Amino acid sequence: MQQRSSVDELAQQLRQELNRYSPGGKLPSSRALVERYRVSPVTVSRALAQLAAEGLVVTRPGAGAFRTAPRAAAAPDGDTSWQEVALSADGAADLVPRTVDASGVTVSLAAPPPGVIEFNGGYLHPSLQPERAMAAALSRAGRRPGAWGRPPLEGLPELREWFARCVGGPDGTVTAAEVLITAGGQSALTTALRALAPPGAPVLVESPTYPGMLAIARSSGLRPVPVPVDADGVRPELLADAFRASGARVFVCQPLFQNPTGAVLAPERRARVLRAAREAGAFVVEDDFVRRLAHEDSGPLPPPLVADDPDGVVVHVGSLTKATSPSFRVSALVARGPVLERLRAIQVVDTFFVPRPLQEAALELVGSPAWPRHLRTLAAELKSRRDAMTTALRQHLPELVLPHVPSGGYHLWLRLPDGTGGTSRAFGSGGESALTAAALRAGVAVTPGRPYFSAEPPAPHLRLSFAAVAGTAEIAEGVRRLRTARAETLARRPAGGGGSFSNNLA
Repeated sequence: MQQRSSVDELAQQLRQELNRYSPGGKLPSSRALVERYRVSPVTVSRALAQLAAEGLVVTRPGAGAFRTAPRAAAAPDGDTSWQEVALSADGAADLVPRTVDASGVTVSLAAPPPGVIEFNGGYLHPSLQPERAMAAALSRAGRRPGAWGRPPLEGLPELREWFARCVGGPDGTVTAAEVLITAGGQSALTTALRALAPPGAPVLVESPTYPGMLAIARSSGLRPVPVPVDADGVRPELLADAFRASGARVFVCQPLFQNPTGAVLAPERRARVLRAAREAGAFVVEDDFVRRLAHEDSGPLPPPLVADDPDGVVVHVGSLTKATSPSFRVSALVARGPVLERLRAIQVVDTFFVPRPLQEAALELVGSPAWPRHLRTLAAELKSRRDAMTTALRQHLPELVLPHVPSGGYHLWLRLPDGTGGTSRAFGSGGESALTAAALRAGVAVTPGRPYFSAEPPAPHLRLSFAAVAGTAEIAEGVRRLRTARAETLARRPAGGGGSFSNNLA
């Protein structure tokens, strides 16, 4: 956050000073800028890169940065209105017109403005990432013989073997031959849904669930059908009912530290979920996205569903990204039977293969002594931040309901209070958006709950991430800012809009 803010500030100062230089004029050297503005060389380099991307300067290696010539008058805008017809033409033929709504995904990918506390982030803060270990791994990987050549289409054998051991456990219930290396979990989920369901088909999803998966389904022309989740995960009896009522042949779930609720599928439900899918002749797509983000107090973790599935019902997705960096996009698909060849064929058509240097770097990283140390440190840090956020919420916003405190993952799922009559003008679907906007004005970015539901939500919610911030002090400040936003939202509420909880501000 601090680094990004200083880069933006320096870039703004340099923009204001560009008029001092004629077109083609040379700007001060990087060393001079470091001394003048008392910033790091990295900050100077990134600020100049930002100006270069805007077309204001051009950088020449070994020579420096130069002001560009003023831009010529822009050409008249073309007429792109014809695209509305072209892009919607397939709707007449498809049962479900394909739309691409990335808003539920970009909320956790877009960087907030400088000074805004990032409670909406979907990845680890740089202070939690194993940056040195990743850099060392990438350096070693780049020097391996053949590291820059074409890898096997299925992935490096050693990396497939590593994922197989992680998923199948010491009993070896998963083999390397059943593993396909993919470029991140989102790519793996896209490949799985394309392989398992044709356009127009229903697909069962947990409710609530990960918005990125809903976006994949809808952009592929699939119809998400919600199945409710409680504190013990998806409800097997409702899952069986949904299979019968919809005729779906795919169910997507997150049995471990579910996003957004944090629920873990109860032991007694695991076999029932697999049985319901097997009886329906359906696949279960298991998104095991945060297994490596278990907290220090989580205890032993249940094995992935695929480890208990000899019949090929489960298509498993596992990833290294959440425990490392958003740019370390290495994941795996695990499947048995003919479906594995279809998954492989779709990936080859879409992307050919995952770049070999990245696969080699993954092998170097997970094979180094730094990897288990990183996971232990991460488990302790995530628990500390989770506890700091829950404590701050109970102190400053006790009226927000926290149904479940997870022992893994990177976020909390909060239900907003209802007003009179069962709905709240302050915190209904519109009020949820109002609180999110007020929070941003107060200097904290939060994620509204509506995008996590494929149908009408039962109540307004918020998701707050505790992993994308600098530390516990920033968490405490973010919750204080959220309290300010809540006070603003209540103050703007129309008279008679459910004052039953307004006194909680005292």
